[in-house]
Formats: sequence, structure tokens, C-alpha cells
Amino acid sequence: MPTDTATIEKIVEIVTREVLIALAEQEQSQANGDHCTVECAEGLCVQTCFDRVGKVVSAGAQRLTSGLGVVPPAEHIARMIDHTLLKPDATPDQIAQLCYEARKYGFASVCVNPIHVKLCAELLKNTPVKVCTVIGFPLGATAPDVKAFEAQKALDDGATEIDMVINIGALKANDYELVAQDIRGVVQVAHARGALVKVILETALLTREEKIAACLLAKEAGADFVKTSTGFGGGGATVEDVALMRKVVGPEMGVKASGGVRTFEDAQKMVEAGATRIGASAGVKIVQGGAGESGY
Repeated sequence: MPTDTATIEKIVEIVTREVLIALAEQEQSQANGDHCTVECAEGLCVQTCFDRVGKVVSAGAQRLTSGLGVVPPAEHIARMIDHTLLKPDATPDQIAQLCYEARKYGFASVCVNPIHVKLCAELLKNTPVKVCTVIGFPLGATAPDVKAFEAQKALDDGATEIDMVINIGALKANDYELVAQDIRGVVQVAHARGALVKVILETALLTREEKIAACLLAKEAGADFVKTSTGFGGGGATVEDVALMRKVVGPEMGVKASGGVRTFEDAQKMVEAGATRIGASAGVKIVQGGAGESGY
């Protein structure tokens, strides 16, 4: 698909409008079956499909699968957690403890600042726990080529998952080409090395329309996940934001809920809303909170 500024703006404008209409009319919809709308502008056509209650099920993607939104047994939710320590004063000893906990409880990854990637890669070698790091963190206001270089260095040090912050100011200024370039540069570097990319939107700073646009841009750029928050932007994940993000990106992308997820019940709600990964510094507490149900 062409990725010039005009094309990206048209895609975002068309699909954002259709998504917002569907969300506004969701409760009032009386349709008996699925239906699709097609919007065209200047030779570009976008098909958006809705289910019988008006929920978006496709924006150029396949139907949502029944597996999304199903809460796994308590003993498996650990495998969805990115065990996180991103405080600026984190010490090597604390990072080592983080890795120990990740191995003990079987978390999906540890998520740390780039300076700690080498240590984590060494401590988690030959284990299933991935090493995740953050790029352009926490503001997202560095240049695209700098983010790409930062991602490359992290991969060289042993990272296998990259959580990058978008250029929030560019998104709010409707500079979609810059946002797409920002994401695409990191995606190309990471995918060349077999690493995943999660795009942090910082939802607390965005309007609903901006959240939708950011999700569509991340999807178009080839990212693997969209992620709610850095945890440093004045707000964290909400059930409403996770549900919206899932509706927009469809079933083939991951959705990571991050920021403010502190209990097993919090994690359950995020998974029910469509999250497939949880970012949390309280990973141990979350898992232990579900122990009564599962004996984990």
C-alpha cells in the first residue's frame, strides 16, 4: 500500500469516521446481521465491517476470533505478563531480582531500560523469558532515525522485543507521515532480527480519534502490538481504551495493557477487553492474587 502523506491521511480519516459512527450507534443498532460500508475518496476505498450490534469487526482485516477476550486460567496469565522495571534509579541488583522472578513465575518477558538489556540477556539465556526494552522512552520525542538506531543497539545487546513510544506531538498535529515513518523505521530494524515491536500510544494524552488514528498507523507500519501507556504519562491502561484498540486493530495484532495494572482482577478485566499482553511492575502480586483460584 502506498504510504505517502495524502494516502495515510485518507485512510485514517475514512476509517476513523466509520469507527466513531459504529461506536456511537452501538447500543441503538437493530441490525439483524453483519454489514459492511465502503468509503472512497480520490480513488482510495476502505471497507469497514460491523457486527449486528454495530461493533467494528474489520477495517481491512478478518473477523474477530472467539479466542480474543477469553480469560486464561490463572496459572497461564503469567505467560501474558511483561515483568517491568523502568524506574530511572533501578540498580543492577534490582534488575537481577526482576529476572529471577520472571524465571520463577514464567513471565513472557522482562521489560527494562536499554542500559540493562545486556545484563538481562545474560541472566535469561536459555530460558523462554524474552528481553523487552523501551525506545524513545518515555516521551517519544526523538527523531525517527535516532529511534531506529536505539532499537538496533538494543537488539545487538540481546533484546528480542521492542516497545517504542510514538511521536505524540506529531500525531496530535495530524502529521501522520512522520508518525508512520517513526514506527516503520523501528519495525524494519526489529523485524530484520526477528524481534517484536509494540507501539506505545500514551492513551491518557490522546482523544478517541487520535487513539484510533494511532492504532491504524501502527497497523499500517507493520507493528506487532499496540500498547496503551508508558506509565509516565499521567495515566495508564483502561478497559475502555483496550477495548477500543482491539476493535480498531482487529484480531491479528496484539494489544498490550500497561500502566496501573496491579492486581489479578485488573489483569482479568484487561484480558476480557481484548488485551493479549500485560505490562506490569506488580507481576508477582498479580500471579499470587490468582493463586487461590488455581493453586499456582
